[in-house]
Amino acid sequence: MHPAGSNENQSTFKLSPEDAAELKNIRVLLWGASACDNYHSSFVRWSQGFVFSSDEQSALVQNAGGPCSVIATVQAYILKHLIMELPASHHFKDLTSEKCKTILIKAVCNMLINCKEKATIRIVLLDKLNADVEKALESSEQKFQEKQKTEHMEISLNHDDISGESDGDYVLQSRESDLSPDHFHERLFIHDFDTIEEVEKFYSENFNILSNRYGVLLHLYSVLFTKGIDNVLNEISDTSEPLIHSSFGYGSQSLINLMLTGRAVQHVFDNDQNIGGMKLKGIDRQSDIGFITLMEQLRYCTVGSFYKNPKHPIWVMGSETHLTVLFSNEKSLVSPETPAEHARRIFSQYDTENSSFISSAVLQDILSALGLESDAGYVEIMRKKLDPDGTSIILLSDFMYEFFPDDKKSTPDTFNLYHYNGIPNSNDAHKVRYSHGKAILLESHIGDMCSQSNPMLTCLQTKWPNIEINWDSRVPSLN
Repeated sequence: MHPAGSNENQSTFKLSPEDAAELKNIRVLLWGASACDNYHSSFVRWSQGFVFSSDEQSALVQNAGGPCSVIATVQAYILKHLIMELPASHHFKDLTSEKCKTILIKAVCNMLINCKEKATIRIVLLDKLNADVEKALESSEQKFQEKQKTEHMEISLNHDDISGESDGDYVLQSRESDLSPDHFHERLFIHDFDTIEEVEKFYSENFNILSNRYGVLLHLYSVLFTKGIDNVLNEISDTSEPLIHSSFGYGSQSLINLMLTGRAVQHVFDNDQNIGGMKLKGIDRQSDIGFITLMEQLRYCTVGSFYKNPKHPIWVMGSETHLTVLFSNEKSLVSPETPAEHARRIFSQYDTENSSFISSAVLQDILSALGLESDAGYVEIMRKKLDPDGTSIILLSDFMYEFFPDDKKSTPDTFNLYHYNGIPNSNDAHKVRYSHGKAILLESHIGDMCSQSNPMLTCLQTKWPNIEINWDSRVPSLN
């Protein structure tokens, strides 16, 4: 564990020329090349820490619109670790504040490991130009070295309130007054850690780095420095637009993908696609956390299987301007697709009206996409068999009976779903709490008759086309 770019004659808090140049490039990539009033207002909205709701111990609160691409993705990783560590019968309301702090630290460290491209994990901190910062780092390093010698050292943690007003040694005095964007960036410095265990230790002893005024931004900059600006730029297809919207302050799809997967690609389909000679980069492997979006139902994008079928039953949900989180303790929801489920998903891509039938003209395309026999002569025989009356349509039920007669589902017919929205005003009684619903998968698709009046259901249908859900109270908001 060591300060970046420091030596015996150099201030701990002075960025090396290389890091200063990288910070400049990261700032442009995030906020745009030219500062403006909108940039300043977006910066203010992003200036908050990771703070848990007083009404839901493990749910983060988002103070204003904008930073959901960090807060919601961190929330998703919090839920990942909770679901992994706790028995299914455990109630989240039984969690202690110390447990939630520990899980938050695991979540941010998980994300740092996902994007790690260099030898070290690079943690960005805010220098108040006083000895408290150096004291915290020296203390953390000394304690970590002592731990290497003995496994019986007790970790010293402050047991103040979850808001982290005085946790640990690191005192971020600048929380008393707002910093301008320029002043904030002038105060940044980097500390390199050799192992993720060192990072966890440091955050455990100085939790208020995450919970105080600029915790969200510091984590974002830590992710970008750990990834490396050159690696980020290599993955982004279009750098003409900043990662944070100049007017509304919300994160781009590249930023969302970076926080979820460690790769700042621009698209959500599986793997890469070559369109018109241009290589478009998508999601290259099954993600820990899934992603579904209302934009798919509106035909703006196609979300691939890697995102729709993640390793854990947790999905970040996207609306036009906000991110929320859907999750379940039903682990069979993310079991591998059966061949029949794969076929239903491919069929639905050609069923543009969600009407449970397709034009017979696209039968060959579907068979080819499924890796089935697609010779023209065979396709014509099957077209006549599946459409004997010459109506030019093929029903989903007939298609499945012909090609997948042993249709066995891996997903249960009923299951519990929970939803998180970090903005208080978007929650019932303005209290950030998880909403619970009971889902059922119907025998046939219910179409998009509720699309305008129920965006939540519409978004869920992009993952489960035949889903119906009853929420305990009001339908949760995606915005």
